[in-house]
Amino acid sequence: MTSSMRKSGVSSGRLDAASVQSNFSDLHPPYDDHEALVAADRCYFCHDAPCVTACPTSIDIPLFIRQIATGTPEAAARTILNQNILGGMCARVCPTETLCEEACVREIAEGKPVEIGRLQRHATDVLMEDDTHPFTRSASTGKTVAIVGAGPASLACAHRLAMYGHDVVIYEARPKGGGLNEFGIAAYKSTNDFAKKEVDWLLKIGGIDIRYGRSLGTEISLDNLQNEFDAVFLGMGLSGVNALSLEGEDKNHVDDAVAFIADLRQATDLTTLPIGRRVVIVGGGMTAIDAGVQAKLLGAEDVTIVYRRGKDAMPASKFEQDLAQQKGVRLVFDAAPVGIEGNGSLTAVRFAYTEQQDGKLVTSDETFTLPADQLFKAIGQTLGPVPDNIQLEGRKIAVDNFGRTSLDGVWAGGDCATGGDDLTVTAVAEGRDAAEDMHSKLMGEG
Repeated sequence: MTSSMRKSGVSSGRLDAASVQSNFSDLHPPYDDHEALVAADRCYFCHDAPCVTACPTSIDIPLFIRQIATGTPEAAARTILNQNILGGMCARVCPTETLCEEACVREIAEGKPVEIGRLQRHATDVLMEDDTHPFTRSASTGKTVAIVGAGPASLACAHRLAMYGHDVVIYEARPKGGGLNEFGIAAYKSTNDFAKKEVDWLLKIGGIDIRYGRSLGTEISLDNLQNEFDAVFLGMGLSGVNALSLEGEDKNHVDDAVAFIADLRQATDLTTLPIGRRVVIVGGGMTAIDAGVQAKLLGAEDVTIVYRRGKDAMPASKFEQDLAQQKGVRLVFDAAPVGIEGNGSLTAVRFAYTEQQDGKLVTSDETFTLPADQLFKAIGQTLGPVPDNIQLEGRKIAVDNFGRTSLDGVWAGGDCATGGDDLTVTAVAEGRDAAEDMHSKLMGEG
């Protein structure tokens, strides 16, 4: 009998250190120089490349791949980073299978796209390993900008503003920068502390000061920032987690998937992380997949993700769904939780099958129960405290196409604001574009 089989309930050390290290190795190992040349040679270098249109940051993909093919990966990296300063992380976590690679002509013709994400990683890794920063800060403009949050949108905004010569102060509630790149991405997608390395590399532009342990509504206020700085950008992400609103949700080992992933990402020894033998995740997005896969990689024997709608409606991409199943995670569709069982600690979760009635999703009378000693909630996050005088749209900060909020001199982007999909690459685009608009206004050009 293995050690993991002997452990019941929620326990650490289900797998030995060597097994855990192997499980959490790089999901997509980097190309070596020869592999990159071979992969780049598959590109048709389309003139009106559909992959560029599919990229939220509009990277000139045929150009950077041609630069790799001609033996100049550093030039390729500059092409990438000019549009996406977090191109290294996006190469690791961006769902390329539903964006640029899905639009690739090779994918359409052959079902096998050019591996754009891995080529992008190759180029940016080469540049960053040389400790090179390809951008030079302009002369100081004397203008100051406050940024709330140090996630992808904020970092992209800060870098672009600093490049133009503005002085930027970032206020971050946590003790590290990077936002979801640091705390919310599966560990096998971003290995070797890459998120921190990328932040440190980005800050080499100069002119950016990050002040940690400062959150909006407690240590800092929007009114004070508006009075002290020439412009403000809000990029603090979503700090709250939606509740299941079920009796028994306060039982032991009913946890937030977001917190689980954050704890895992910050752990120095993954064998010390407690994980259940039978784990259930409620949700259908990337957080649910990342929690489910990592629970399995830590040694959970039975992991089930339950999503209230059908497979085709699941927010997580087909690639991520397939990855979960390949790792041994079971996916159950068209079911919603209706009860949490146990006396003090969780023992099972009761579900009801769902169906569409008059265009609405409702639970049926048919139920089933999944034994569980750990339940992770992954049904979305919510906006934290914001000033009453800023306009919201639904549960996010309302912004226009330039990232402007309802308050003069205040912009917003990333997950906390309305806009595109909640993706790292989309957040980068929103932060970058807001910075361009802020710069124009600060310089009296718009």
